[in-house]
Amino acid sequence: MSEERVLFDRKLLRARRARFAHEIESHQFLLEHVGREIAERVAIMLRPFPLALDLGAYRGLLGRKVAELPSVGEMIYAESAEALAALCPRPALVCDEDLLPFKDGSLNLVVSGLALHRVNDLPGALIQIRRALAPDGLFMAALLGARSLIELRQTLIEAEAETEGGASPRVAPFADVRDYGALLQRAGFALPVADADVLTVIYASPRDLMREVRALGGGNVLLARSKAPLPRRTLERAEAIYRERHATPDGRVRATFEFVFLSGWAPDPSQQKPLKPGSAAQRLADALRTTEQKAGDKASFPASPRKPKDG
Repeated sequence: MSEERVLFDRKLLRARRARFAHEIESHQFLLEHVGREIAERVAIMLRPFPLALDLGAYRGLLGRKVAELPSVGEMIYAESAEALAALCPRPALVCDEDLLPFKDGSLNLVVSGLALHRVNDLPGALIQIRRALAPDGLFMAALLGARSLIELRQTLIEAEAETEGGASPRVAPFADVRDYGALLQRAGFALPVADADVLTVIYASPRDLMREVRALGGGNVLLARSKAPLPRRTLERAEAIYRERHATPDGRVRATFEFVFLSGWAPDPSQQKPLKPGSAAQRLADALRTTEQKAGDKASFPASPRKPKDG
């Protein structure tokens, strides 16, 4: 693995997630949101999934929801933090999200909620997931996207620059939906899909938001982080800036979370294939009921019906 791709101190991440495992049940609103969404998406797939995996399971909330579906058989829970794995239903195992101990073609379904954006080698993790899936097996995941926690990121940078004369990274960077979609293709998934959902969440205070971030992901575990704790004056200044810019009328604060939902299938000959160029049975111009034009000419489209103006 190249040094440029190592963003996270995974040892510290595991230690902190274990430390805050007892708090996870009171900070699972975001996990519930993505859990409902992924379960609904799996439910519309009209096929059985005899053996499934919840990867990066926290306390197993996503896996429990998916396991309730009549199409899903046995669910395995995998967690990198032993203290969280102990909170999952059985069978549960301890493993990193990018070091899977499963045989090729052994799983029918892999789901993951808010865990894979913290791995150092996401392309490698996706390749391992695809290999662990049986032909025509399904992968579905939710990861944090680039717009997540933008208010907190900007506030901490500004407060630290103002009080300390410089800033170090405090909030992890997240990829955007196009980058995640490209990684699915690179990993060899068939029929890859990536879409995003932005959610604004209201917290009582900036400190409450920070507690939730800490409980869900261990806080700042970037390798490039400053090893010194955030000074009290910087934290207080960050809270003041956050309230000034992102407060609600009732004195609480807003935070943005972008969830990128990924889905892809392990390749199988039975799957639909895109048509070869030039093999279409009908011209696009005929389908649009318009006149085909040469490049550079203005195209002609049917006029849209207009509502007559009053009077």
